[in-house]
Amino acid sequence: MAIISLSKLLIFLFALTVGLIALARTQEAVELKGRYTVIAIFSALAAFTLSLAWTVAPAADAFGSLAKYGKLLLPILIMMLIRDRREALYALGAFAAAQLFLLVSSWALFFGVPVPWATSNMALTERAVFSSYLDQGIMTGVFAALCWHLRELVPGRFGKQVAIAAAVVALGNVFFVLSGRSGHVVAIALLSLAIMWELPKKYRASVVVLPFLIALGLFASSTKVRDRLTQVGHEVQSYSAKGVSTTSSGVRLAFWHRALEMMKEKPVLGAGVGSWSTEYNRLERSQNPAHLDIGGNGNPHQEYLLWGLQLGVPGVAFLFALMGAVLWDARRMEKIYARATLSVLAGLAVACLFNSSLYDALIGDFFCVCLGLLLAAGLSKPADAAVPNTSRGSPA
Repeated sequence: MAIISLSKLLIFLFALTVGLIALARTQEAVELKGRYTVIAIFSALAAFTLSLAWTVAPAADAFGSLAKYGKLLLPILIMMLIRDRREALYALGAFAAAQLFLLVSSWALFFGVPVPWATSNMALTERAVFSSYLDQGIMTGVFAALCWHLRELVPGRFGKQVAIAAAVVALGNVFFVLSGRSGHVVAIALLSLAIMWELPKKYRASVVVLPFLIALGLFASSTKVRDRLTQVGHEVQSYSAKGVSTTSSGVRLAFWHRALEMMKEKPVLGAGVGSWSTEYNRLERSQNPAHLDIGGNGNPHQEYLLWGLQLGVPGVAFLFALMGAVLWDARRMEKIYARATLSVLAGLAVACLFNSSLYDALIGDFFCVCLGLLLAAGLSKPADAAVPNTSRGSPA
């Protein structure tokens, strides 16, 4: 976390320096005009900032949550710093190398090879290297999709084959090594999307059934997937029958129920930024005076509901607008960049159904950096081009 925080500070300082130098030379700092993602990010951050005026959260929680959403600036800062496609590809290469290092480390843990740099408390039990198996499963599933869609960009005689092999090994890690159910679902969704794009257009409607077929195959072949899916069924059944909220699924269902209650109470403006913990404790105490308060800056493990309870129905609209803006910007990219960007976006959209994947540290930083790199690569001009690249290749 310290390394990530320091890195984000450096990115901010470098971007600020680039902007000030451009102003001193009366030049445009970067080509951000017409990029809808930039507008959507600033609009969302402005809404969260304005909600400080009516938030029910203590100041520490309110400003702490606002700071967490500050990571949404990363895509903009990355686009400011990357000047052309060549630089974007170097950055993507460094990003891929780091993810490959993470993947190899996880497999090493699986085979019992000592990994001194594995700092996670789940390293020996769940083969998670730095964070949790939940975060790592989602990140590795997204990395597999990037390897597949950007395989043509890997240099070397066998670069394409290496990228495909990395994608296969990454999917194997998600489905057969890691236990994160969110990672399983994200990987299934992205695998289905990749298969759909490889099919002739007349067969692409099969994407509706592909996830279920893949899940069925994994249920039969992977003990990790089978055990975790079976566990979800038991946990949901236990919560429905007995109201047991001590399990992973039970806690999520209880949190989601409370979040919906909060949205129902304040549907127009919400309870303000950072209000989840305060409102949750209030509702719990109303039914159980002995309730032990949860700590501040928490979340209901669902990004859509988190934006909704903080900003009301408009908050959910802001989140959909942000995703829609990335989708719209991807339409201006060449096919390989568009498909890679849409895959990351799809992974984010799915992950947000079960976790607060933009609000949380680590996984939120991963998605913001990943989208920033892809937007920079897909929308920037080639290094030797005299004019901006206006290719409008369709992701289809």
